Amino acid sequence: MTDTYKLLGAEISYFTGKVRSYLRFKDIPYEEIKADRDVYLNVILPRTGVAMMPVLISPDDIAVQDTSDIIDFLEGRFPDPSVYPATPRQGTIARLFELYGDEWMKIPAMHYRWNYNAEAMYLEFGKVSQPELSEAEQIEVGKETCKPFKGSLPILGVTPETEKAVEASYEQLLRDLDAHFSVYPYLLGTRPSIGDFGMIGPLYAHQYRDPASGEIMKRIAPHVAKWVERMMDPEPKSGAFLQDDEVPETLYPVLRRIFEEQFPPLHHMVSSFADWIDENPGVEIPRAIGKQRFVLKEADGSPVTGERGMFTFEQWMLQRVLDFYQPLQGADRQSVDTLLEEVGGKEAMQFDLRHRVARVKNQLVVEG
Repeated sequence: MTDTYKLLGAEISYFTGKVRSYLRFKDIPYEEIKADRDVYLNVILPRTGVAMMPVLISPDDIAVQDTSDIIDFLEGRFPDPSVYPATPRQGTIARLFELYGDEWMKIPAMHYRWNYNAEAMYLEFGKVSQPELSEAEQIEVGKETCKPFKGSLPILGVTPETEKAVEASYEQLLRDLDAHFSVYPYLLGTRPSIGDFGMIGPLYAHQYRDPASGEIMKRIAPHVAKWVERMMDPEPKSGAFLQDDEVPETLYPVLRRIFEEQFPPLHHMVSSFADWIDENPGVEIPRAIGKQRFVLKEADGSPVTGERGMFTFEQWMLQRVLDFYQPLQGADRQSVDTLLEEVGGKEAMQFDLRHRVARVKNQLVVEG
């Protein structure tokens, strides 16, 4: 039996980039297989039950879907060096960045892809789906393939009314990250953490590779572009997290943005989800349970209110943060809370989960 893992995904895929970067950093032997139509029909769906990429298939024929599960699965087999900081502050912040990158960064990533890069994407998606066709045929296939993605913008909260605020928020995020990466190679030192891998998904596949988005990143935030390049071609198994559990102050503006933008709707979703579970015992959990308001700011600071779906999977990702943060006690908890207070996040991090969820056979279920 070969010791090579198989990664079923694509260069254009938000989440494939997260796993690819991780595999390269951990120096895990892998072969990437394009998730074309045949792979979806004959491998991904039969093995996972869901039409989602990426999927990892291990040398002992275990199929794992979802990037966080994939990374945790591989961390169990290749523990050193860990991408999870063990110290209280860094461990909390790294997981917060994974949550932010995986879930909230979808808003700007999808906006820029489908409102700035759609024509280029039709050909790319067509090539991935049916590589045997001519370029003209691939474009037509791509247009059909992309309809659900482009059509998802309103449910994500991207509308003509919110577009300018989405751009103002994202481009200020780029400037804040650029200031950080002008000093530090990664979020928390010279080793990438789970937070870096969470952020590389949107910032590589959508915002660096897509032509118009890539031009914006390289112009506004050249140090972020260099970080993307480091993440996609890392020095394997190298580097260290900062000593003494340091979280650089250069990350504080980004953390304030996370708590200001993502956490109010996250609280609302968790509360609404708990009500939904109480009202629908035994019912299969849907991808979304209704809509909610959220607020972003335009470049001049004026708030813009939008509406987006309440996505249930976000609670599972949130639990990954809380399961590290909530058990902290004594000096460890005080250290984290002091940092959170400074970035406006202490109160935001206080959740009372009436129900927990788990992933069973790649579907969300209520625990217990």
